[in-house]
Amino acid sequence: MRRKISVVLLSGILIFPLHAQIDRITGKNFATRSEVLARHGMVCTSVPAATQVGLDILKRGGSAVDAAIAANATLGLMEPVSNGVGGDLFAIVYSAKENKLYGINGSGRSPLGLSYEQMKAELAKLHRETIPPTGMLPITVPGTVDAWAELHKKFGKLKLSDDLAPAVRYAEEGFPVTELIAYYWAFGPRLYKGLPGAFLETYTLDGKGRTPAKGDIFKNPALAKTLRLIGEKGRDAFYKGEIADKIDKFMHENGGFLRKADLEKHTSTWGDAVSTNYRGYDVFELPPNGQGIAALQILNILEGFDLRAMGRNSADT
Repeated sequence: MRRKISVVLLSGILIFPLHAQIDRITGKNFATRSEVLARHGMVCTSVPAATQVGLDILKRGGSAVDAAIAANATLGLMEPVSNGVGGDLFAIVYSAKENKLYGINGSGRSPLGLSYEQMKAELAKLHRETIPPTGMLPITVPGTVDAWAELHKKFGKLKLSDDLAPAVRYAEEGFPVTELIAYYWAFGPRLYKGLPGAFLETYTLDGKGRTPAKGDIFKNPALAKTLRLIGEKGRDAFYKGEIADKIDKFMHENGGFLRKADLEKHTSTWGDAVSTNYRGYDVFELPPNGQGIAALQILNILEGFDLRAMGRNSADT
């Protein structure tokens, strides 16, 4: 018996190097990753720590929406270059129980105090024809928090504070910054250094412009306080309470147009998804002002071409 075991182990050692460079054996060209398989649920994000947060919520008995909110809040902390409570949210949720799709548009409107005519006048002062990517003019009502609340009310199983707790913990204790986010983060001081607000104080390590490098541990206690307040008091803490008051005060002091009245009036919009059929598959997206309609149009165009006959990575494709 001992001799057989030795042979098996030796065989494994000899064979292993042949497979060390690949993760799959199917397909014309070897892929770099194997498929992820699971029995009870899956979470996919761009940051492993946020993915784990979502999985932990599922293991605690949370719904898919609970997991999505938890992961989204964590991404808002760990990817400040592209996510956050100051942004918008779009979601499509499938209810297996009802065999129904729900769509929610959590994007915010323009401030009531900024009319089309005034916008043109402000652009003229800047000698621009288009809205700049930074400053006060592109700011709309943040819709993410209200959409969290709406989704949670309809589909959540845990308390909202439970969904936000992992992001609060990471914000207080710190998290390692990933390489790609560190790269984009470094552009921040150049873009926002001359603008009002606490960007340098909040998003740099020294308060002067040094941004985190790959692997640096970053903390955001101010965001932790915000998320905890939302978890404890709900969406009204953001749109009607202390946070709304601070946003209003900042805008007044720095020439912004967003006001507390804009925040108080904000609501997300529930609606039906739009779809197209691509080679036998129904593909759903949210209607405009979301950009998913472009994906459906692209699929409709592609259906007119025989992509398989063109060959993978060919000049035609």
